[in-house]
Amino acid sequence: MDQGGRPSPPSLNALRAFEAAARHGGYVGAAKELHVTPAAIGTQVKGLEAWLGRPLFHRLANGLVLTPEGRDVLPSLSAAFDALNGAVRAMRAVGRPRSLTVAALPCIAQLWLAPRLPDLQAAFDLDVTILTRDEQPDYARDLVDLGLYVGDAAPAGCTSVVLARDDLFPVCTPALAAGLRHPGDLAGATLLHDSVWRADWPRWLAAHGAGTLRPAREAAFSLYSVALDAALAGSGVLIGHRALVADALGGGRLVAPFGDRAVAGPPLRLIVPEGGEGMRLAPVIRWLSEGGEPGRRDGPPFT
Repeated sequence: MDQGGRPSPPSLNALRAFEAAARHGGYVGAAKELHVTPAAIGTQVKGLEAWLGRPLFHRLANGLVLTPEGRDVLPSLSAAFDALNGAVRAMRAVGRPRSLTVAALPCIAQLWLAPRLPDLQAAFDLDVTILTRDEQPDYARDLVDLGLYVGDAAPAGCTSVVLARDDLFPVCTPALAAGLRHPGDLAGATLLHDSVWRADWPRWLAAHGAGTLRPAREAAFSLYSVALDAALAGSGVLIGHRALVADALGGGRLVAPFGDRAVAGPPLRLIVPEGGEGMRLAPVIRWLSEGGEPGRRDGPPFT
């Protein structure tokens, strides 16, 4: 109760917990988004329901379902939090005009962005924060300016610029390549791949008449960069992603034993949230989209 004897309004944390749980259909996704435990989300939601005097969710065995009251209030809450996030972005643009936060797949951050980072900072004098995430962030909610991910299209509410093709093809050291003339020769090799991208090798083999091939052995890695290191050490043949092995190919440390036999993969995209930092970061977006190659330090004015 406040001093006038009226019920106190619910806390902002309780409202955030309910809104996130409603969008995710459960406490686990909401907890991950808000960086708390599912139990904490449940406690906040129950407190909000107690204040309201009505349930906001039906608790089912397979998740949460909004009650009519929950459905009624969710749109206005979501709009309010979207507006609040927009205000925070505007405040950050005023207070930290030279900051840049980029979300990226770990392998893209390490193999594509990191080599370009010194030149990007030299061209624009930026303070850069890189968030490595396997899944793309919620660009409307997270304080992320740009994203670097492979995909066939931009997420909803975003535009994108294709930065590089990401075709798939085998790569290995020149010494190993000397024994590889045809795709069938891979039967005697160790095939290297990322544990998440398990479908890469089967796709390439099927496209080049070797779909039934069984290699001598395989090695899977939780990080593509470690798989690349293994290929550079001569441990086997890696299914290469063009955007991620370009430097090693350009330096001759790796070669493509089967030439231009490739399978098209989703391209590497620069994700730009609509209505976010696009105008402020337009010079950076242009610099990256025009190549952003290591060694290039000229950039248009950044304001």
